[in-house]
Amino acid sequence: LNNTSDLRLGLNKCISNESISNKCVNAYSVDEGVLNNGCFVDALNLVPHVFLLFITFPILFIGWGSQSSKVQIHHNTWLHFPGHNLRWILTFSLLFVHVCEFAEGIVSNQNMDHLHLYMPAFMGFIAATTSVVYYHNIETSNFPKLLLVLFIYWVLAFITKSIKLWKYAEYNVGPQYLRFCITALLVILYALLMAVEMNVIRVRKYVFFTNPPKVKPPEDLQDLGVRFLQPFVNLLSKATYWWMNPLIIGAHKRPIELKKIGKLPIAMRALTNYLRLKDAYEDQRTAEDPCRPPSIWRSMYRAFGRPILLSSTFRYLADLLGFAGPLCILGIVKHLKGLKYLHDEPDVYFGVHFMSSSMLLQNTSVLAVLLFLALVLQRTFLQASYYVTIETGINLRGALLAMIYNKILRLSTSNMSMGEMTLGQINNLVAIETNQLMWFLFLCPNLWAMPVQIVMGVILLYYFLGFSALVGASVIVLLAPIQYLVATKLADTQKSTLEYSTDRLKKTTEILKGIKLLKLYAWENIFCDSVEETRGKELTSLKTFALYTSISIFMNTAIPIAAVLVTFVMHHLIDKTDPSPSEAFAALALFHILVTPLFLLSTVVRFAVKALVSLNVLSALNGSSYFSVFVQVANGFFTWGSNLSTLSDINIRIPTGQLTMIVGQVGCGKSSLLLAMLGEMQTIEGSVYWSNSKRFPILRTTGNRHSVAYAAQKSWLLNATVEENITFGSPFSKQRYKAVIDACSLQPDIDLLPFGDQTEIGERGINLSGGQRQRICVARALYQNTNIVFLDDPFSALDIHLSDHLMQEGILKFLEDDKRTVVLVTHKLQYLIHADWIIAMKDGSVLREGTLKDIQTHDIELYDHWKTLMNKQDQDLEKDIQQDSQTTLERKTLRRAFYSREAKSQIDDEDEGKRFLVKCDSICETINSPSSPQVCWCYLSSGGYFMVFLMVFSKLLKHSVIVAIDYWLALWTSSKTSGTSPTDSISSSRTTLTSETLIFSQYPVFQSSGITLCLITSLSVEFLGLSAATSLHHNLLNKIIHAPIRFFDITPLGQILNRFSADTNIIDQHIPPTLESLTRSTLLCLSAIGVISSITPAFLVALVPLAVAFYFIQKYFRVASKDLQDLDDSTQLPLLCHFSETAEGLTTIRAFRHEARFKQRMLELTDTNNTAYLFLSAANRWLEVRTDYLGAVIVLTAAGASIWSLRYGLPSGGLVGLGLTYALTVTNYLNWVVRNLADLEVQMSAVKKVKSFLSTESENYEGSMDTSQVPENWPQDGEIKIQDLCARYDPMLKPVLKHVNAYIKPGQKVGICGRTGSGKSSLSLAFFNMVDIFEGKIVIDGIDICKLPLQTLRSRLSIILQDPVLFSGSIRFNLDPERTCSDDRLWEALEIAQLKNMVKALPGGIDAVVTEGGENFSVGQRQLFCLARAFVRKSSIFIMDEATASIDMATENILQKVVMTAFADRTVVTIAHRVHTILTADLVIVMKRGNILEYDRPETLLEQADGMFASFVKADM
Repeated sequence: LNNTSDLRLGLNKCISNESISNKCVNAYSVDEGVLNNGCFVDALNLVPHVFLLFITFPILFIGWGSQSSKVQIHHNTWLHFPGHNLRWILTFSLLFVHVCEFAEGIVSNQNMDHLHLYMPAFMGFIAATTSVVYYHNIETSNFPKLLLVLFIYWVLAFITKSIKLWKYAEYNVGPQYLRFCITALLVILYALLMAVEMNVIRVRKYVFFTNPPKVKPPEDLQDLGVRFLQPFVNLLSKATYWWMNPLIIGAHKRPIELKKIGKLPIAMRALTNYLRLKDAYEDQRTAEDPCRPPSIWRSMYRAFGRPILLSSTFRYLADLLGFAGPLCILGIVKHLKGLKYLHDEPDVYFGVHFMSSSMLLQNTSVLAVLLFLALVLQRTFLQASYYVTIETGINLRGALLAMIYNKILRLSTSNMSMGEMTLGQINNLVAIETNQLMWFLFLCPNLWAMPVQIVMGVILLYYFLGFSALVGASVIVLLAPIQYLVATKLADTQKSTLEYSTDRLKKTTEILKGIKLLKLYAWENIFCDSVEETRGKELTSLKTFALYTSISIFMNTAIPIAAVLVTFVMHHLIDKTDPSPSEAFAALALFHILVTPLFLLSTVVRFAVKALVSLNVLSALNGSSYFSVFVQVANGFFTWGSNLSTLSDINIRIPTGQLTMIVGQVGCGKSSLLLAMLGEMQTIEGSVYWSNSKRFPILRTTGNRHSVAYAAQKSWLLNATVEENITFGSPFSKQRYKAVIDACSLQPDIDLLPFGDQTEIGERGINLSGGQRQRICVARALYQNTNIVFLDDPFSALDIHLSDHLMQEGILKFLEDDKRTVVLVTHKLQYLIHADWIIAMKDGSVLREGTLKDIQTHDIELYDHWKTLMNKQDQDLEKDIQQDSQTTLERKTLRRAFYSREAKSQIDDEDEGKRFLVKCDSICETINSPSSPQVCWCYLSSGGYFMVFLMVFSKLLKHSVIVAIDYWLALWTSSKTSGTSPTDSISSSRTTLTSETLIFSQYPVFQSSGITLCLITSLSVEFLGLSAATSLHHNLLNKIIHAPIRFFDITPLGQILNRFSADTNIIDQHIPPTLESLTRSTLLCLSAIGVISSITPAFLVALVPLAVAFYFIQKYFRVASKDLQDLDDSTQLPLLCHFSETAEGLTTIRAFRHEARFKQRMLELTDTNNTAYLFLSAANRWLEVRTDYLGAVIVLTAAGASIWSLRYGLPSGGLVGLGLTYALTVTNYLNWVVRNLADLEVQMSAVKKVKSFLSTESENYEGSMDTSQVPENWPQDGEIKIQDLCARYDPMLKPVLKHVNAYIKPGQKVGICGRTGSGKSSLSLAFFNMVDIFEGKIVIDGIDICKLPLQTLRSRLSIILQDPVLFSGSIRFNLDPERTCSDDRLWEALEIAQLKNMVKALPGGIDAVVTEGGENFSVGQRQLFCLARAFVRKSSIFIMDEATASIDMATENILQKVVMTAFADRTVVTIAHRVHTILTADLVIVMKRGNILEYDRPETLLEQADGMFASFVKADM
C-alpha cells in the first residue's frame, strides 16, 4: 500500500476519538445516529433505484405490448427530445462508473460479508440500464410526460449520493480512496443528467407549461423512401449499426434490391454537397483580387472539414485505448503470482475496508474486465471514425462528380474533337480522380493520429524495457523509409500497368468491333499478337507490382519479428538480465501495435500525393475552354481550335419556316457549318445571330437561343428505351409518337425487339445497325416541338426507298405541316427540287446560295453537273430491286440475333445469356449462384500445381515457425523466474543451457527462419496470382478471337469487353492480395485459438458459443455484402456511361437545350451509387463491430480462463502472456477473415464469367489440306464452282442456302441480287467459309474451300464490306497490317480510291495518324480507305458487298469505272442492293429464300418479261 502515512493518520484518529473507533469496529452500529451508519447510507442509495424499477417496468411492458401497432418504418427512429446524444454518453459513463463501484466493492470486501458494499452498485447498474431503455421507448413513442419519472429518479439519486459524499468528507475519507472518487463522479453524473432532463422540460414544455409546442419529424423521416437511417437513430444503434440488422438478416431470404435501399437523406445528396462545395469555392473570391483562382483544397476543407475533425477525435481516443492491451497484459502476468498471498491491509472506516486505485489495479480479474471494456470502447471509437470519414468521402465524391459534370456540359466541341479532352480522360476523372480524393479523405485522420500513436508506443516500450526498447523501435522507424519507397514504387508500377491495360483494352475493343473484317482478311493473328505484345508489357509491369507487393507484405510481417529480436538481444547485452514474462509479452503486443501505423503511414502518404495530383487534374479542367451559348446565325470565319479557319468567308441566311439544303462533296465543311450555327466552333472573326435577338459578336454572347432539334451525322443514342430515345424528355403524345414512328419506318424494327419500344438500346443495351440508329436519331429530332430542325446527312445509312419515304413523309409532310425551319445536309441531289433554299459548299466556303431556279439561271455549269448526278440517282430509285432492301437486311440481322439468343438459352442454361432488363437503371450481368469451389480450383490450377503447393506449404510452415518462436519466448522468460531453461520445459533433457547460449544461438535462428518464410509466402501468393492471370487472359483472348462469327452476333459487345476490362483487372490485381490476406488472417486466428486452447484448455468450453456466434455473423454478412457489392458495381456502370454518353452527345444535348435534364439525371445516378456504397460501408462496419466485440469476448475468456487455471497451478506466467498477446491479435484479424472471404467470393465471379467464355467452340482453322499443298499463287484464274451448296449460321438454325449450284468463269463480273433474306450476303460469307457448310461444296480453281486451312483461304480472297472499319494507327497499317507491300503499291491503291491528294496533304503522308475508329476522317473518306485496302490485296477474286452509301454520287461514278478497269482481269462478285450497279455485269444471279431463282446474262433476263429480275427493274418505271 502506497499511502502508509494516510493509514497511520486514520488509525491515530480511531485511537484518539473513541466514538469514531467504535464505528471503525462495527459497520452496523447506530449509536452516533442513523446517518453515521455506513450500511444505512448505502441502503439509502438503493431507494432511487428501486423506485425507478418499480415505476418503469409496468410502463415498459405495456409499451412493448403496443409496439406492433407501429406501422411506419421511421416512427421508431425519430429522436424527439433535445440533448439526446449527451444523455446517452452520460448514461454510458454512469454504467462504467457503476462497474468500477461494483468491482471496488467486491475487491475491498475481501474476508468480510458486507453486502452493502456492492449491492447499491449492482442495483445502480440495473437502474441506469433500465433508464436508457425506458427513455428510448418514451422518445420513440413521443410521450414526454412519462419522462417525469426519470427526472424524479435523477433528483433522488443525486440527493442520496450527495449525502454519502458529505459523510465521507465529514470523516476525512478523501480523494486518495477510490470509493470517494467513484461517489464524487456519480454525484456529478446524476447532476448532469438532472440538467439534461430539465432542458427537455424547458424546450418541450410538457409539464408546468400550458401550451406545449407541436413537433414535426425531420423532412427525411417524413419521406418513407429514405432508408439510410444512420443519422437518425439513437447513439447505441449508431455505434453498433443495429438498424442494419433487418436488411442484413433479410438478405438471406431475399436479395437486396435498389428499391430496398431507397434514397439518401437530403444532407448526403450530391446536389446538397455540390452547393456546399460551390459556396465554399465562391466565398474565396475577393473584391480586391477577383482574378485569383480559388483553391480547391481550401474549399474542401471549408465544406467538409468539421466531420474530419470529429473523425480524428474518435481516432485519437481509439488509439489511446489501444495501449490498454499491453498495459493490462503487463499487469495480469505481473500480478498472477500475487494470487497466492494477500496484499497489505487496506484502511478501515465505518467498519469496512477502503482501498486506493492502485490496489484495485493489482487485481487480475479487475484488469481482465478493464481490458475487455477498453477493447470494446476502442473498437467502437475506431469504427465510428471509419464511418464518419467514409460518409464524408462519399459526400465529397458526390460534390466533385456534380462539379465535373457541370464543367463537361460547358466544354467546347473543339476541346473534344482536337483530342485535348478525350472520353478516356473524362472517364478517368469520374472513375479514378474523384475516387483518389475520396480514398484520401478515408485515410486522412491517420495522417495526424499515427505520429501520436508511434510516440506513445515508443514511450511505453521505454517504460517496459528501458533503453533496449528504443533500439528495437528504431529498427521499425529506420525501416519505415524503405516501406515508403516500396509504396511509391508500387504506385508508379500501378500507373504504368494502368497505361498498358488501357492500351490493351483499346486494341481489344478495336478487334471486337472489326472482328468480321479481321476474319474475312485473315488478320486475327496479327491483331491478336499485337494485343499479346501489349499484354506482355502489362505482365512485366504486373510482375514488378507483385514483387513490390510481396516486399511490402514481407516487411509488414518481418519488421515486428526483427524488432523483437534486436530488443531482447540488446536487453541481454545492456542490462545483463532477461526480461520478465510480463515485460516481454507487453513489449511484443506493443510491437504489433506499432507496425500497423508505420505500414499504413506509407500508404497514407502515397494517397496524399495521389490526391494532390488529382486536384491538379481537376484544376486543369477548370482551365479548359468552354462552349459559349449564342443567339445568332452565321457571318464569318470559324475554326476547330487551331488558328487555321475550317470555314471561311461564310455569308448565309436561313429563311424561317422553309426547307434549306446544304450540299457539296465529301469533306467540304457541310457538317461544320451546322455546328458553327450551333456555336460549337470557335469564331475567328465575324458574328452569328438568331432572329428575335440583338446582334452580338459571338464571343460576347450569353443570351438564350432557341432549342434546336438536331440529328448528328454520327448517330448518338442514350442508354435507354427506344421510346425514351425518341421522346428525349418531351411529354409523351401517342398521336405524335405514332406519326414520327411511321415517318421513319421504325415500326417493323420495333416489332422485332423483345420488348418493343420498351427495349433498352445504346451501348449497354441491344446492338442496332447504323441505319436503325440513324432513324431513331432522326425520329428524335422530328418528335421535338422546336421551331428549328437541323438534320446532318440523315440518309447516309439508309437505302434509297427508305430515304425517299423519310423525305416525303418525315421532312416534307410532317415538318412542313408544322411550319418548322429545316436545315438539311445531304448527298442525295434528287431531293434538291423540294428545297426552298440551297447552300452549295466547296472547300470550307460557300460556293453558291439561292433557290434551285436562281442557281439554274446564274450558275449553269453547277446546275448541269447536278443534273447529271440527279439523273443517275433517279435511275437508282427506278431500278431499285425492291423496297427497304438494306433496311430489311438490318431487320433480318436483328431477328437472327434474337432467334439465336433464344435457341442458345434453351440449349445451355448454364451459359451467361443476355438478360434484357426493361425500364431498369442498368443492364448488368448477374450470376446468381455463388462462386463454387470448382471456380476457385479453376483459378488456382490456372496458376500451376507447383505454385499452389508452394503457397500452402510455405504458409503453414511460416505460421508454425512464428508460433514456435513466441512459444519459445514464453518458456524462456518463464524459465528465468522458475530457474529452468526452456529446453528443460520442452523436453526432459538434463542439459541446462545458459541464457546467453539461448539468446545468441537458438533465438536468432528461429527468428531468421521466420523472416525468410515471410518473404517466400508473400512471393508465392503473388506469383501464383500472376501465373493464373497470364494463363486465363491468354486462353480467353484466343478463344474469343477464334470463335465463329455467329458468337459475335449473339453476344453483346459490352459483355465480351467486360471480360477483358473489369474481370481481367480483378483477376490481375484484386484476387492475389485478397487471397494473401485471407490465408494470412485465417491462419493467424486459427494459430491464436490453438495457442490459447493449449495453454488453458478451459477456453475450449467458451469457444463453442463464440464459434456459433461467429458462424452466423459471417453467414449473414457474406450474403448481404455480395448483394450490396453487386448493387455498387451495377449502379456505378450507368453513372460512368452517363458521363461518357454526355461527352459523346454534347452537341445534341446543347442543341436541344437539355442540359438541366441531363444534370438532374446525373445527380440521381450519383445518389443511387452513393446509397449503395454507403450501405456497403455500413454493412462492413456492422460486421467489424460484431467481430471486434467477439474478439474482446475471446480476450476476456482467455484472461478469465488463465486466472482460473492458475489457481490450480496450470500455466506459467510466460504462457499466460503468450495467450493474451495472441488473443489480442484475434480482435484485429477476425473481421478480415470474413471481409476477405466475402470479397473473394465476389471476385471469383470474374473467374466464373471468364470460365464461361472458355467453353466457346472455336472455328476449325486446320482444314484437311496442308498449307504446303496449296499453290502459292492460288487462286490464279478465279474460277468458282458452287455445287449443291447448303449452309446455315448455326446447327440449331434453319439453312440459309439450300442446294445452290452455280458456275463463275475466270474474270467474270457477277451480280447477285434478290429480296432481303434471300441469302445474298450469306452466299458471300460462304466463299470465306464463315457459315456452316453442311452439304455440297464451293470449288475455287480446283480446290474445295472446306478442305483449306481458314487462314490460307481467307488471305487469298478480297472483300469490301458495307460498314467502313478503320483501326487506330497509321494509314499504312490500315491498308497493309502485314507490312508486305511497297509504298508504290499503297499509293497506287490510294490513287484508285481517289484519296491520293488528300493523304499527301496530311502530315506524315502514308504514315499519317488514324484515330480510334477513323474518327478524324469523314464517313465517306473511311469507306474510300476500305476500298483502297481491298485494292492493295491483289487477289484474283474480289467480292463487293455494296459499299457506297456514304459516298457522294460523283465519287461513286468514278469508283464504278475504276472497278471495271482496275479489275478487268479479276473475278468480281457484287452483292447488289441497288440494281443499276449490276446491269453491266457478265452474269446475274437472282436469289430467293436461299435458292437460285434466275441465272443468266442481264440482257437475257430482261427479255423474260415475267422473270423476277425484269420485274425488279420495271417495278418503279
